[in-house]
Amino acid sequence: MWSRIYKLFRPRRNLKMPDSPVTNCEQALIQLKNFGYAFDEAGILRKIDPATGEPGTEQFSYNVSDDGNENEKHYQNLANQIPEIVYALLEKNGLSRTYIPLHKDPQRSSFIYSQPAKLSQSKKLLVLIHGSGLVKAGQWARSLIINNSLDHGSQLPYVRQAQKLGYDLLITNTNDCSRFYNGKENIIEGVETPLKHTKYVWKNIVLPSKPESVAIVAHSYGGCLTLDLVEHFLDFFKESVFAIAFTDSVMGSPQSKYRDYLCNVTCDWVASNTPLDTPISQSKNSIRRVSAGHTKHEWTSYSAIDSIFKFIEEKYEQRTNKK
Repeated sequence: MWSRIYKLFRPRRNLKMPDSPVTNCEQALIQLKNFGYAFDEAGILRKIDPATGEPGTEQFSYNVSDDGNENEKHYQNLANQIPEIVYALLEKNGLSRTYIPLHKDPQRSSFIYSQPAKLSQSKKLLVLIHGSGLVKAGQWARSLIINNSLDHGSQLPYVRQAQKLGYDLLITNTNDCSRFYNGKENIIEGVETPLKHTKYVWKNIVLPSKPESVAIVAHSYGGCLTLDLVEHFLDFFKESVFAIAFTDSVMGSPQSKYRDYLCNVTCDWVASNTPLDTPISQSKNSIRRVSAGHTKHEWTSYSAIDSIFKFIEEKYEQRTNKK
């Protein structure tokens, strides 16, 4: 796949950054080139070789100066280009953008991604919920995208695997809660916080589409967002959500009214120095926790993907056998 993507993203020698702000993938790639970087055929961010104008062998370096503030500015400027590039890759993989709140000016709205473009009675629907901070739709950890590869830090491996297994997809964008216009940053009413954003998507897109069976993968703060959904839409969850996979999620103890349900359908893959799937803790009144096979929080979604899809498919088989 990456060789095809590379042809689209291949740096060109004479590109110049336009005067307007970065608003799409093409401009983001131009900006990356101006910083001296491009993605190679494996989706790894490389320094451009001045002699060839192509990605070389050297990867991103945070330390470009003795000034710590300058290093951080360099990193943030580069990281700001990542969302538009990932959006383009989602679209290249068949996902479509839906603006929310519905029926509002797209220029002053947030958006999510889904496949098909309009969800309707999905036999199997997979919902991906990222964590807090600066990550946007299609990302688990932008630091991994920059320092390792697009596959390591993006949700693209989950998209591809879900497509192979016949799932429809919905990708959230819960940190996308404001737009800049009229000279200032403005909140997007109706989706102005991650909690409101997630509930809006669930109420106005997921529920009306009447999916038959739903699985969720949620990273970090996405765990809190998921538990909030369970609390507000408990009947739907008990009826339709058959598997919830957390990756090193932030969450409190499940409330008693839905504890048994969650303990039955949920597993949390946590950062640990033990091998993948090693039990970390298990009690009657808590969500099962197993090792994600990596010691670092931001790596857990990538390192546990095979185990997570095995878990989801086993839960789906259990669900179908009960019918």
